[in-house]
Amino acid sequence: MSDASTEKAPAAASFWRDPEKRAWLFQILVVAVVLALFGYIFQNTLHNLEKRGISTGFAFLNNEAGFGVLMSLIPYDETYTFGRTFLVGLLNTLLVSVIGIVFATLFGFIIGVARLSSNWIISRLAALYIEIFRNIPLLLQILFWYFAILPLLPHPRQSIALGEAVFLNKRGMCLPAPLTEPGFGWVVAALGLAIVASVFIARWARHRQEATGQTFPVFWTSLGLIVFLPWLAFGITGFPLSWEYPALRGFNFRGGITVIPELFALALALSIYTAAYIAEIVRSGIQSVSHGQTEAAHALGLKPGQTLRLVIIPQAMRVIIPQLTSQYLNLTKNSSLAPAIGYPDLVALFAGTTLNQTGQAVEIIGITMGVYLTISLSISAFMNWYNKRMALVER
Repeated sequence: MSDASTEKAPAAASFWRDPEKRAWLFQILVVAVVLALFGYIFQNTLHNLEKRGISTGFAFLNNEAGFGVLMSLIPYDETYTFGRTFLVGLLNTLLVSVIGIVFATLFGFIIGVARLSSNWIISRLAALYIEIFRNIPLLLQILFWYFAILPLLPHPRQSIALGEAVFLNKRGMCLPAPLTEPGFGWVVAALGLAIVASVFIARWARHRQEATGQTFPVFWTSLGLIVFLPWLAFGITGFPLSWEYPALRGFNFRGGITVIPELFALALALSIYTAAYIAEIVRSGIQSVSHGQTEAAHALGLKPGQTLRLVIIPQAMRVIIPQLTSQYLNLTKNSSLAPAIGYPDLVALFAGTTLNQTGQAVEIIGITMGVYLTISLSISAFMNWYNKRMALVER
Protein backbone atom coordinates (compact mmCIF):
# COMPACT_ATOMS: atom_id res chain seq x y z
CA MET A 1 0.00 0.00 0.00
CA SER A 2 1.38 3.41 -0.94
CA ASP A 3 1.69 6.29 1.54
CA ALA A 4 -1.18 8.80 1.50
CA SER A 5 1.18 11.78 1.44
CA THR A 6 2.77 10.48 -1.75
CA GLU A 7 -0.60 10.04 -3.57
CA LYS A 8 -1.12 12.46 -6.45
CA ALA A 9 -4.01 14.93 -6.31
CA PRO A 10 -6.76 14.22 -8.87
CA ALA A 11 -6.11 15.95 -12.12
CA ALA A 12 -8.16 19.10 -12.74
CA ALA A 13 -10.96 18.70 -15.26
CA SER A 14 -10.19 20.07 -18.68
CA PHE A 15 -11.81 23.34 -19.73
CA TRP A 16 -14.46 21.67 -21.91
CA ARG A 17 -15.38 19.16 -19.18
CA ASP A 18 -16.01 21.87 -16.55
CA PRO A 19 -19.77 22.69 -16.73
CA GLU A 20 -19.38 26.06 -15.02
CA LYS A 21 -16.67 27.33 -17.37
CA ARG A 22 -18.46 25.93 -20.37
CA ALA A 23 -21.67 27.72 -19.36
CA TRP A 24 -19.81 31.04 -19.02
CA LEU A 25 -18.20 30.58 -22.42
CA PHE A 26 -21.51 29.96 -24.17
CA GLN A 27 -23.16 32.92 -22.45
CA ILE A 28 -20.33 35.22 -23.49
CA LEU A 29 -20.60 33.94 -27.07
CA VAL A 30 -24.38 34.52 -27.13
CA VAL A 31 -24.01 38.09 -25.82
CA ALA A 32 -21.28 38.80 -28.38
CA VAL A 33 -23.43 37.48 -31.23
CA VAL A 34 -26.46 39.53 -30.10
CA LEU A 35 -24.36 42.72 -29.78
CA ALA A 36 -22.80 42.12 -33.19
CA LEU A 37 -26.26 41.59 -34.71
CA PHE A 38 -27.63 44.82 -33.22
CA GLY A 39 -24.47 46.66 -34.26
CA TYR A 40 -24.88 45.45 -37.84
CA ILE A 41 -28.56 46.49 -37.88
CA PHE A 42 -27.70 49.91 -36.44
CA GLN A 43 -24.88 50.56 -38.94
CA ASN A 44 -26.97 49.32 -41.83
CA THR A 45 -29.85 51.59 -40.81
CA LEU A 46 -27.58 54.64 -40.57
CA HIS A 47 -26.08 53.83 -43.97
CA ASN A 48 -29.50 53.53 -45.64
CA LEU A 49 -30.75 56.73 -44.00
CA GLU A 50 -27.65 58.58 -45.20
CA LYS A 51 -28.10 57.28 -48.76
CA ARG A 52 -31.67 58.60 -48.79
CA GLY A 53 -30.65 61.97 -47.41
CA ILE A 54 -32.55 61.51 -44.13
CA SER A 55 -30.93 63.29 -41.21
CA THR A 56 -30.42 61.45 -37.91
CA GLY A 57 -29.94 62.51 -34.33
CA PHE A 58 -32.05 64.22 -31.69
CA ALA A 59 -31.47 67.86 -32.66
CA PHE A 60 -35.02 68.00 -34.04
CA LEU A 61 -36.32 68.08 -30.45
CA ASN A 62 -35.21 71.75 -30.28
CA ASN A 63 -37.05 72.76 -33.46
CA GLU A 64 -40.32 74.67 -33.34
CA ALA A 65 -43.34 72.36 -33.57
CA GLY A 66 -45.67 74.75 -35.37
CA PHE A 67 -48.93 72.92 -34.59
CA GLY A 68 -51.50 73.16 -31.85
CA VAL A 69 -52.68 70.51 -29.40
CA LEU A 70 -56.27 69.84 -28.39
CA MET A 71 -55.43 69.38 -24.70
CA SER A 72 -52.33 70.08 -22.63
CA LEU A 73 -51.64 69.83 -18.90
CA ILE A 74 -48.76 72.30 -19.24
CA PRO A 75 -48.52 75.60 -21.15
CA TYR A 76 -48.20 74.92 -24.87
CA ASP A 77 -48.74 76.66 -28.21
CA GLU A 78 -47.40 76.47 -31.74
CA THR A 79 -44.14 78.24 -30.84
CA TYR A 80 -42.96 75.49 -28.48
CA THR A 81 -40.49 72.80 -29.58
CA PHE A 82 -40.96 69.16 -30.50
CA GLY A 83 -39.39 68.33 -27.13
CA ARG A 84 -42.31 70.13 -25.48
CA THR A 85 -44.69 68.16 -27.70
CA PHE A 86 -43.18 64.94 -26.41
CA LEU A 87 -43.71 66.11 -22.82
CA VAL A 88 -47.34 67.07 -23.52
CA GLY A 89 -48.06 63.66 -25.06
CA LEU A 90 -46.35 61.84 -22.20
CA LEU A 91 -48.37 63.70 -19.54
CA ASN A 92 -51.62 63.04 -21.41
CA THR A 93 -50.76 59.32 -21.59
CA LEU A 94 -49.99 59.20 -17.87
CA LEU A 95 -53.22 61.08 -17.10
CA VAL A 96 -55.54 58.70 -18.93
CA SER A 97 -53.62 55.68 -17.60
CA VAL A 98 -53.92 56.79 -13.98
CA ILE A 99 -57.62 57.62 -14.38
CA GLY A 100 -58.23 54.25 -16.02
CA ILE A 101 -56.34 52.29 -13.37
CA VAL A 102 -58.18 53.99 -10.49
CA PHE A 103 -61.69 53.52 -11.90
CA ALA A 104 -61.00 50.03 -13.31
CA THR A 105 -59.81 48.90 -9.87
CA LEU A 106 -62.85 50.43 -8.17
CA PHE A 107 -65.37 48.98 -10.65
CA GLY A 108 -63.57 45.64 -10.79
CA PHE A 109 -63.63 45.08 -7.03
CA ILE A 110 -67.30 46.06 -6.75
CA ILE A 111 -68.36 43.82 -9.64
CA GLY A 112 -66.11 40.97 -8.51
CA VAL A 113 -67.70 40.95 -5.05
CA ALA A 114 -71.16 41.35 -6.59
CA ARG A 115 -70.43 38.31 -8.79
CA LEU A 116 -70.37 36.18 -5.61
CA SER A 117 -73.45 37.77 -4.08
CA SER A 118 -76.15 35.43 -2.78
CA ASN A 119 -78.69 37.71 -4.46
CA TRP A 120 -79.52 36.04 -7.80
CA ILE A 121 -80.20 39.26 -9.71
CA ILE A 122 -77.02 41.05 -8.54
CA SER A 123 -74.89 38.00 -9.30
CA ARG A 124 -76.35 37.56 -12.80
CA LEU A 125 -76.06 41.27 -13.62
CA ALA A 126 -72.39 41.18 -12.62
CA ALA A 127 -71.84 38.09 -14.78
CA LEU A 128 -73.63 39.76 -17.70
CA TYR A 129 -71.40 42.83 -17.40
CA ILE A 130 -68.26 40.67 -17.41
CA GLU A 131 -69.28 38.58 -20.41
CA ILE A 132 -70.37 41.57 -22.49
CA PHE A 133 -67.42 43.93 -21.97
CA ARG A 134 -64.73 41.25 -21.82
CA ASN A 135 -65.67 39.78 -25.19
CA ILE A 136 -65.94 42.97 -27.25
CA PRO A 137 -62.67 44.37 -28.66
CA LEU A 138 -61.45 47.42 -26.81
CA LEU A 139 -61.11 49.51 -29.97
CA LEU A 140 -64.79 48.97 -30.78
CA GLN A 141 -65.74 50.00 -27.26
CA ILE A 142 -63.70 53.20 -27.56
CA LEU A 143 -65.40 54.00 -30.87
CA PHE A 144 -68.81 53.13 -29.39
CA TRP A 145 -68.53 55.57 -26.49
CA TYR A 146 -67.04 58.33 -28.64
CA PHE A 147 -69.17 58.09 -31.80
CA ALA A 148 -72.41 56.54 -30.52
CA ILE A 149 -72.96 57.74 -26.94
CA LEU A 150 -71.23 61.09 -26.46
CA PRO A 151 -72.91 62.70 -29.52
CA LEU A 152 -76.25 62.12 -27.75
CA LEU A 153 -75.31 64.76 -25.19
CA PRO A 154 -76.92 68.19 -25.61
CA HIS A 155 -75.31 71.27 -27.10
CA PRO A 156 -73.60 73.74 -24.71
CA ARG A 157 -76.72 75.93 -24.37
CA GLN A 158 -78.75 72.91 -23.23
CA SER A 159 -76.00 71.45 -21.01
CA ILE A 160 -76.79 69.01 -18.22
CA ALA A 161 -75.99 71.10 -15.14
CA LEU A 162 -75.10 69.88 -11.67
CA GLY A 163 -75.78 73.02 -9.66
CA GLU A 164 -74.01 76.05 -11.11
CA ALA A 165 -70.60 74.44 -11.19
CA VAL A 166 -70.52 71.32 -13.40
CA PHE A 167 -71.85 71.21 -16.96
CA LEU A 168 -71.93 68.25 -19.33
CA ASN A 169 -72.44 68.68 -23.07
CA LYS A 170 -71.12 67.57 -26.48
CA ARG A 171 -67.89 69.47 -25.95
CA GLY A 172 -67.02 67.77 -22.71
CA MET A 173 -67.44 68.25 -18.99
CA CYS A 174 -66.80 71.73 -17.58
CA LEU A 175 -65.58 71.82 -13.95
CA PRO A 176 -64.57 74.66 -11.59
CA ALA A 177 -60.84 75.42 -11.64
CA PRO A 178 -59.04 75.99 -8.29
CA LEU A 179 -57.09 79.26 -7.96
CA THR A 180 -54.55 79.13 -5.14
CA GLU A 181 -53.35 82.20 -3.24
CA PRO A 182 -50.28 82.85 -1.03
CA GLY A 183 -50.44 80.64 2.06
CA PHE A 184 -51.98 77.62 0.35
CA GLY A 185 -48.65 75.84 0.69
CA TRP A 186 -49.36 75.48 4.43
CA VAL A 187 -52.53 73.56 3.59
CA VAL A 188 -50.55 71.19 1.37
CA ALA A 189 -47.95 70.79 4.12
CA ALA A 190 -50.70 69.99 6.64
CA LEU A 191 -52.11 67.37 4.28
CA GLY A 192 -48.67 65.77 3.92
CA LEU A 193 -48.23 65.80 7.71
CA ALA A 194 -51.64 64.15 8.17
CA ILE A 195 -50.75 61.39 5.68
CA VAL A 196 -47.42 60.70 7.38
CA ALA A 197 -49.12 60.65 10.80
CA SER A 198 -51.74 58.22 9.47
CA VAL A 199 -49.01 55.85 8.28
CA PHE A 200 -47.35 55.89 11.71
CA ILE A 201 -50.70 55.36 13.45
CA ALA A 202 -51.46 52.39 11.20
CA ARG A 203 -48.09 50.80 12.00
CA TRP A 204 -48.52 51.46 15.72
CA ALA A 205 -52.04 50.00 15.67
CA ARG A 206 -50.81 46.85 13.91
CA HIS A 207 -48.05 46.27 16.45
CA ARG A 208 -50.48 46.99 19.28
CA GLN A 209 -52.98 44.48 17.94
CA GLU A 210 -50.28 41.83 17.54
CA ALA A 211 -49.15 42.40 21.14
CA THR A 212 -52.50 42.81 22.93
CA GLY A 213 -55.16 41.67 20.46
CA GLN A 214 -56.93 45.03 20.82
CA THR A 215 -58.01 46.82 17.65
CA PHE A 216 -57.76 50.54 17.00
CA PRO A 217 -60.02 52.58 14.65
CA VAL A 218 -57.24 53.37 12.18
CA PHE A 219 -59.51 54.29 9.28
CA TRP A 220 -61.64 56.82 11.14
CA THR A 221 -58.63 58.28 12.95
CA SER A 222 -56.69 58.70 9.70
CA LEU A 223 -59.74 60.13 7.94
CA GLY A 224 -60.18 62.65 10.76
CA LEU A 225 -56.54 63.70 10.57
CA ILE A 226 -56.55 64.04 6.78
CA VAL A 227 -59.70 66.16 6.88
CA PHE A 228 -59.14 68.14 10.09
CA LEU A 229 -55.46 69.20 9.78
CA PRO A 230 -55.70 70.67 6.24
CA TRP A 231 -58.99 72.35 7.13
CA LEU A 232 -57.41 73.85 10.27
CA ALA A 233 -54.47 75.18 8.21
CA PHE A 234 -56.93 76.42 5.60
CA GLY A 235 -58.80 78.47 8.20
CA ILE A 236 -55.69 79.83 9.95
CA THR A 237 -54.18 81.04 6.64
CA GLY A 238 -57.40 82.87 5.71
CA PHE A 239 -58.90 80.42 3.19
CA PRO A 240 -56.30 81.02 0.41
CA LEU A 241 -58.27 79.26 -2.32
CA SER A 242 -60.93 80.45 -4.74
CA TRP A 243 -62.71 78.82 -7.67
CA GLU A 244 -63.10 79.88 -11.27
CA TYR A 245 -66.50 78.64 -12.39
CA PRO A 246 -67.21 77.89 -16.06
CA ALA A 247 -69.66 80.32 -17.66
CA LEU A 248 -71.50 80.17 -21.00
CA ARG A 249 -70.23 82.91 -23.28
CA GLY A 250 -71.40 82.84 -26.86
CA PHE A 251 -71.54 79.29 -28.15
CA ASN A 252 -69.33 77.64 -25.55
CA PHE A 253 -68.29 77.69 -21.90
CA ARG A 254 -65.30 79.78 -20.84
CA GLY A 255 -63.20 79.44 -17.71
CA GLY A 256 -62.85 76.47 -15.39
CA ILE A 257 -61.49 73.11 -16.50
CA THR A 258 -62.88 71.31 -19.54
CA VAL A 259 -62.56 67.54 -19.78
CA ILE A 260 -62.57 66.96 -23.53
CA PRO A 261 -64.86 64.21 -24.94
CA GLU A 262 -61.83 62.30 -26.26
CA LEU A 263 -60.40 61.90 -22.76
CA PHE A 264 -63.83 61.09 -21.34
CA ALA A 265 -64.51 58.34 -23.93
CA LEU A 266 -61.03 56.80 -23.74
CA ALA A 267 -60.91 56.73 -19.93
CA LEU A 268 -64.45 55.31 -19.77
CA ALA A 269 -63.72 52.55 -22.30
CA LEU A 270 -60.41 51.59 -20.66
CA SER A 271 -62.00 51.50 -17.20
CA ILE A 272 -65.04 49.45 -18.18
CA TYR A 273 -63.06 47.00 -20.33
CA THR A 274 -60.30 46.37 -17.77
CA ALA A 275 -62.79 46.24 -14.87
CA ALA A 276 -64.38 43.16 -16.46
CA TYR A 277 -61.06 41.30 -16.20
CA ILE A 278 -60.31 42.63 -12.71
CA ALA A 279 -63.75 41.47 -11.54
CA GLU A 280 -62.92 37.89 -12.55
CA ILE A 281 -59.53 38.17 -10.83
CA VAL A 282 -61.21 39.37 -7.64
CA ARG A 283 -63.80 36.57 -7.84
CA SER A 284 -61.14 33.88 -8.27
CA GLY A 285 -59.05 35.40 -5.46
CA ILE A 286 -61.96 35.34 -3.03
CA GLN A 287 -62.89 31.79 -3.99
CA SER A 288 -59.28 30.66 -3.43
CA VAL A 289 -59.69 31.34 0.30
CA SER A 290 -60.89 28.31 2.19
CA HIS A 291 -64.54 28.44 3.25
CA GLY A 292 -63.37 27.36 6.69
CA GLN A 293 -61.93 30.85 7.14
CA THR A 294 -65.41 32.32 6.70
CA GLU A 295 -66.94 29.84 9.12
CA ALA A 296 -64.23 30.56 11.68
CA ALA A 297 -64.78 34.30 11.35
CA HIS A 298 -68.52 33.88 11.82
CA ALA A 299 -67.86 31.66 14.84
CA LEU A 300 -65.85 34.52 16.35
CA GLY A 301 -68.83 36.82 15.91
CA LEU A 302 -67.60 38.85 12.92
CA LYS A 303 -70.28 40.28 10.68
CA PRO A 304 -70.28 39.44 6.92
CA GLY A 305 -68.77 42.83 6.03
CA GLN A 306 -66.04 42.46 8.65
CA THR A 307 -65.35 38.90 7.51
CA LEU A 308 -64.90 40.06 3.93
CA ARG A 309 -62.75 43.07 4.85
CA LEU A 310 -60.63 41.61 7.64
CA VAL A 311 -60.36 37.91 6.75
CA ILE A 312 -61.20 37.13 3.11
CA ILE A 313 -59.80 40.09 1.14
CA PRO A 314 -56.37 40.16 2.88
CA GLN A 315 -55.82 36.49 2.06
CA ALA A 316 -57.24 36.80 -1.45
CA MET A 317 -54.82 39.66 -2.22
CA ARG A 318 -51.98 37.14 -2.48
CA VAL A 319 -53.72 35.73 -5.56
CA ILE A 320 -55.14 39.02 -6.84
CA ILE A 321 -52.08 41.30 -6.90
CA PRO A 322 -49.89 39.44 -9.45
CA GLN A 323 -52.77 39.22 -11.94
CA LEU A 324 -53.79 42.80 -11.15
CA THR A 325 -50.30 43.89 -12.22
CA SER A 326 -50.83 42.38 -15.66
CA GLN A 327 -54.12 44.24 -16.07
CA TYR A 328 -52.52 47.56 -15.08
CA LEU A 329 -49.80 46.97 -17.68
CA ASN A 330 -52.40 46.09 -20.32
CA LEU A 331 -54.45 49.20 -19.56
CA THR A 332 -51.41 51.46 -19.86
CA LYS A 333 -50.38 49.93 -23.17
CA ASN A 334 -53.97 49.92 -24.47
CA SER A 335 -54.07 53.70 -23.99
CA SER A 336 -52.01 53.85 -27.20
CA LEU A 337 -55.31 53.27 -29.07
CA ALA A 338 -56.08 56.93 -28.35
CA PRO A 339 -55.31 58.14 -31.91
CA ALA A 340 -58.45 56.29 -33.07
CA ILE A 341 -60.57 59.10 -31.58
CA GLY A 342 -58.02 61.90 -31.70
CA TYR A 343 -56.97 62.03 -28.06
CA PRO A 344 -53.52 63.71 -27.99
CA ASP A 345 -51.50 61.04 -26.21
CA LEU A 346 -47.83 60.15 -26.77
CA VAL A 347 -48.54 58.00 -29.84
CA ALA A 348 -50.79 60.56 -31.51
CA LEU A 349 -48.64 63.62 -30.82
CA PHE A 350 -45.10 62.29 -30.90
CA ALA A 351 -45.18 59.05 -32.92
CA GLY A 352 -47.86 60.55 -35.20
CA THR A 353 -47.79 64.27 -35.92
CA THR A 354 -44.16 64.88 -34.91
CA LEU A 355 -42.93 61.90 -36.94
CA ASN A 356 -44.85 63.05 -40.02
CA GLN A 357 -43.37 66.54 -39.78
CA THR A 358 -39.75 65.59 -39.05
CA GLY A 359 -39.33 62.17 -40.67
CA GLN A 360 -37.11 61.07 -37.72
CA ALA A 361 -38.76 57.65 -37.58
CA VAL A 362 -35.95 55.69 -35.89
CA GLU A 363 -35.45 58.20 -33.08
CA ILE A 364 -39.14 58.88 -32.46
CA ILE A 365 -40.27 55.27 -32.49
CA GLY A 366 -37.28 54.34 -30.33
CA ILE A 367 -38.12 57.04 -27.76
CA THR A 368 -41.80 56.06 -27.75
CA MET A 369 -41.00 52.38 -27.21
CA GLY A 370 -38.53 53.29 -24.47
CA VAL A 371 -41.14 55.40 -22.69
CA TYR A 372 -43.76 52.64 -22.69
CA LEU A 373 -41.13 50.15 -21.53
CA THR A 374 -40.10 52.45 -18.68
CA ILE A 375 -43.69 53.05 -17.58
CA SER A 376 -44.47 49.32 -17.65
CA LEU A 377 -41.33 48.38 -15.70
CA SER A 378 -42.13 51.09 -13.11
CA ILE A 379 -45.66 49.74 -12.62
CA SER A 380 -44.33 46.19 -12.38
CA ALA A 381 -41.67 47.16 -9.82
CA PHE A 382 -44.19 49.02 -7.65
CA MET A 383 -46.71 46.17 -7.73
CA ASN A 384 -44.01 43.60 -6.92
CA TRP A 385 -43.01 45.72 -3.92
CA TYR A 386 -46.67 45.94 -2.86
CA ASN A 387 -47.10 42.19 -3.33
CA LYS A 388 -44.21 41.52 -0.96
CA ARG A 389 -45.76 43.86 1.59
CA MET A 390 -49.09 42.01 1.42
CA ALA A 391 -47.65 38.49 1.43
CA LEU A 392 -48.13 36.40 4.53
CA VAL A 393 -44.93 35.95 6.55
CA GLU A 394 -44.56 32.29 7.50
CA ARG A 395 -42.71 31.39 10.66
